[in-house]
Order: sequence, then C-alpha cells, then structure tokens
Amino acid sequence: MTTSVLWTPDDDRRAATELSRFREPFARKTGATIDGSDDLAAVALEDLSGFWDAIWDHMGVIGDKGDGPVIVGDDMISTRFFPGARLNVAENLLRLGGQRDPEADALVFRGEDKAQLRWSWSELETHVARLQKALSAAGVGAGDRVAGLLPNRPEAVAAMLAAVSLGAVWCSASPDFGTRAVLDRFGQIEPKVLFATDGYWYSGKAFDITDKLAEIASQLPSVTRTVVIDYLGTAQATAAAVDNGVTFAAFEADAPDGPLTFARMPFDHPLYILFSSGTTGAPKCIVHRAGGVLLQHLKEHALHADVRPGDRLFYFTTLGWMMWNWLVSGLARGATLLLFDGSPFHPRPKVLFDFASDERMTHFGTSAKYIDSLRKVEFKPGEAHDLSPLRAMMSTGSPLLGDSFDYVYKTLKPDLHLASISGGTDIVSCFVLGDPTAPVHRGEIQRAGFGMAVDVWRDDGSRAADGEKGELVCTRPFPSMPLGFWGDDGGARYRSAYFDRFDGVWCQGDFAERRATGGFVIHGRSDATLNPGGVRIGTAEIYAEVEKFPEVKEAVVIGQDIGDDVRVVLFVTMMDGAELTEPLIKEIKTAIRKGSSPRHVPALILAVADIPRTKSGKITELAVRDVVHGRAVKNTGSLANPEALDLFRDLPELKMDD
Repeated sequence: MTTSVLWTPDDDRRAATELSRFREPFARKTGATIDGSDDLAAVALEDLSGFWDAIWDHMGVIGDKGDGPVIVGDDMISTRFFPGARLNVAENLLRLGGQRDPEADALVFRGEDKAQLRWSWSELETHVARLQKALSAAGVGAGDRVAGLLPNRPEAVAAMLAAVSLGAVWCSASPDFGTRAVLDRFGQIEPKVLFATDGYWYSGKAFDITDKLAEIASQLPSVTRTVVIDYLGTAQATAAAVDNGVTFAAFEADAPDGPLTFARMPFDHPLYILFSSGTTGAPKCIVHRAGGVLLQHLKEHALHADVRPGDRLFYFTTLGWMMWNWLVSGLARGATLLLFDGSPFHPRPKVLFDFASDERMTHFGTSAKYIDSLRKVEFKPGEAHDLSPLRAMMSTGSPLLGDSFDYVYKTLKPDLHLASISGGTDIVSCFVLGDPTAPVHRGEIQRAGFGMAVDVWRDDGSRAADGEKGELVCTRPFPSMPLGFWGDDGGARYRSAYFDRFDGVWCQGDFAERRATGGFVIHGRSDATLNPGGVRIGTAEIYAEVEKFPEVKEAVVIGQDIGDDVRVVLFVTMMDGAELTEPLIKEIKTAIRKGSSPRHVPALILAVADIPRTKSGKITELAVRDVVHGRAVKNTGSLANPEALDLFRDLPELKMDD
C-alpha cells in the first residue's frame, strides 16, 4: 500500500532533535549500531532494561535509581520497573529541565477573552510551597487523595504539584461535569481536599457552579476542605455556600511558612487516578504509578515531540482528559505551558491561533475533531498569523483523517511536524505517536513508541500482515502500565479489561492497521466496529469518506441488529443552510462504496440535530447504539450533551417490520 509523503525533515532539523542527541549515547551504552529511528526502536525492544535505564540517565531524572535490576517480574501484569527507586514527580517537574530563568514564564493562561494570567517559574514555585504547607496543615499526607474540579488554569497546576510533592494522589474533572458524573468519580476514591472553582466561561457565557459544588461537597464526607478558585469573581460567596469552604487566596494566606520540600516515594507509588468515560457503566478509577508516568512522559516529550527547554507547549484540553496530565509533564522539559480554557471557536475560529502567534507557540496540541472543524469552515490560520516558531502540531482523541493532514500542510505551515498520536487514559500516554526525524505520511501515525512492543493481531492471536486490520496490542511490559483499578482487590477487573482477550498480552481495544512504512492507522474502537455480513469494518473508514462533504458537519455510524445480521446506519448533522437531500444521500453512498467497499455503505443515512459526545469531545457510538436498540445508557452525566440521545430514540425509520 502506497502513501504520499507530506513532510520530511531536512538534515539540520533532524540533527537538532533530542531524539538524535539521545541516539549516540544510547548506542555507546548498548554497543549497538544505531543509524536511525528504526534501529533505535529495535535495540530498545531487544534491551528493555537498558533502554529505560538510558532514558532515566539521559533525561537526568532527579531521585535515587536504586540498586539491582531495572525490570523484575515474570509476566506483564507482575512486571515492575526500577523496584529500588525513589523519586517525586513534582520535584522533577519543577526542578528538571535545565537552567531556568526564575522570572521567565512557566504558565501562561487565557480564558477566552475573559481572563489572562501569567506566572513565572518563581511565582509557580511560591504558590506550590504555600499550597503544600496548607495541604499538610489540612492533614493531607502520602497516599491521601486530592481532587480538582477545575478549569485549565495555573492554580490547577499548582494544586496538583503541591499534592504530589507530599506523596498524595491527584485526580481531576472538568467543572462542566454533571453532579452525578463527579460523584461517580470522586465518590469512589474519597478525596480529603477538593479544589474547585466558582464557575467557568464558555462561548462568552458565565456558568456559576455554586449550587452544584455545594451538592457535591455535601455528598463527599471524606472532604475536610473545599478550596474555591476565583474565576467569575464570586469565589468568596461560593466558598461560603459550601461545606468547609475557603477561597484559594485564604487557603494560601493561612498556610504556615516554610520552604518547599519533596517526599520521595517508591517508583510504583500512586501518582494519578484517571477515570474512564463511564458511558457503559460506573467509571473505572485507573491508578497510575509515579515513576512510570514520569519516564514515559519524558520519553514522549523529548524523543517523539521534540520538546526542548524554553519551548512553549500548548494542548487544548480540560482536566477531565488525560492530555492535561500529559501537558503538565512538559514542565520537566523546561517548557513554558500555554493553558487555555473555554470554547476554541469563541468569539471566532482564530482564537487559538491568536494565542499561538502572541505567545510564540512551538507545539500546538489539539483534537482531530478540532482540525476537521477548521477545515469545514475553510479557516486558513497561516494567512493572518505569525506561526514561524511553530515546529509541531499534535492531534489525538480520534483518528486524524487524510483530508485533515492535507488541510494542515496547505493552510498552517508546510514545514511542520504533524504528529497524530494515540494511547489512552488507560496508560496516560501513547502507544503510537510521532517521530520528528522521519517523514510524515498522509493519514498515518508515524511509529510505535520507543520501548513499546506494539503490534496488530488477528482474532486468533496471530500477527496481522501489513495492511491487514486487527487488534492493537502491546506484547511486552512498559513503565506506565497502571497499578490497577481503585477498589479492584485481587485485580480481576484490571486483568479482564486488558489481558483476557489475548492471555497475558495487553489489548488496547483499538481496531488498527500496521503499514509497510512502519506507521499505523487507527480505524476506531474495537467495541464500535461494524459487522455487516460478518465482515469487520472500522468506523473511521466511513468517517473518512463522509467528512469530505462540506455539507456534513459531523457524523456517527452504528450497526443496528436485524435478525442474525447487522445493518449500517449513518447519522449526520448538517452545516447551517445545508439539507440532507436524496441526491446528497446517493453521493455519500457512492463515495463510501468507492473509497471503502460495498460492505461499508450504510443501509440508511439520517439527519439529526445533534450527536452525543463525552466531555472530552469524543463521539459516543456505543451510547447511540444502545438508544437505538432500546437499552438504557448508563451514567449520562459523563456526556457533554446527554439531551442529544433523545434524538435517536424510537425513530420510525429504524423500526423493523415484524
């Protein structure tokens, strides 16, 4: 299968990358000949211990590596990395990353056109020190949970760092989550302190969460202090309305004096608890180990994203998505973090590119849906913005389709490393991602992560051929495998989630394809694949054709059970002024037939006013499928727009003749 090369770095650019700087000392350490990325990947898998040991040393991790082997264990589940090590992630995020000017920017924040804030490295450390003392005075210690119901503001970063500096465990959600969605998450893990906000801005509108926060706090008996950050200007009133409430300013001001210290904990000490979307049951509380997250993020930022000291790193994310945890780790590379909260289209589509131009952004992280939305409105950011410092754009959340690759290179910048990346909340990192020293092929993720034994398997456990679709697996252990699920004594749910499909091998649940280039294509979630006539089809293959039509704003495709078979049903929302006419339906079906196969062609194409999505913007194919089949959708509070589900209920076009 051939693909077009859209960008290739020149020799000078390759030589300047951190990946190239790492390759030579790693070759000396292993005694291997390493001429490029493919050699590096092969040697890393041949000597996993040596590779991760080299990552620790090259990145200059602060801590005690410990004596003894780097890796111990007989299988993936029991494997442990650096069993004798002790470190603190907050110490590494604040003190690693080269010589920093204490007055240089550490965090730069914009909340639409409503708020701006800029903290230097010195100011960030001062806030973390105050919060550390305040949390300690509130009884927070190692292993306690500290939760954040927060927008992507500097105070959220400081609160996380302060909690982690004590050895506490951080968990977070976005303030637009519903009451039940928050309680379903935080209620399981019983946090001791809750950081929250008085509200948030979205599309120019203020959303006060005082009543919601009061209800949440009243149902979290473990919380002894609710700390309210001022965003709308009403923090004092909100704090007064909440059990044990206090403003962020007062919480800091009342803290005892003292220098910032760091509790160095074991490599496997819990760092974060992240939550699954919860649309198919109670959210899973996934516990992540400190050392594994740190090493994996350092590797990904340095080798795959080429984040360097002094870079200015942005990812459009909320605290309800793992990309926030990934973004914050950029501090350990000495990068300035650019934080944004609100709508990326308010007041106009250029808002994030105004931010990029004004702050000389070097790395722009976003979702595939955002890029496609820009393409649909024919926005050309490169025409009116100075993007000369921008070296890389990263995309995740759903597959980045070929037309979006074309759009980026035509309208943003031709000399850009466009990296589609894919991993998950499950590992708070990536399985497949970018390579700043290699060509970018249209529609492909460039490579598997270094040190990650990623492959594609058939249902019978055999290795799929290049170009053949199958299950994305990882066959060897890696440091950011989670410790397990909170409350899953014995680990039965953890094993069932990832290791039962192929005994002892991590199965991610993505329907994927390995290309002859060494790259990968993700075709959607395995549990959302379609099976008409027994042929397995990835949903992304259909979206790739549908989204070419300018009349279509968004789409969701499901399989509807009909007797012993399945028929493909496509739902679309239309751009303003466009209609789903019979001629357009025929055009869409023809495009799908030609671009994919006759098996992919929907039996029905129906227009709807909206499509349900999670808080992180992912379309919920499974929830739509459940509604169509008359099944209850669990935990609708995890959806950004649960009311959209009603649009799919009892549709006459979907009723089958008896």
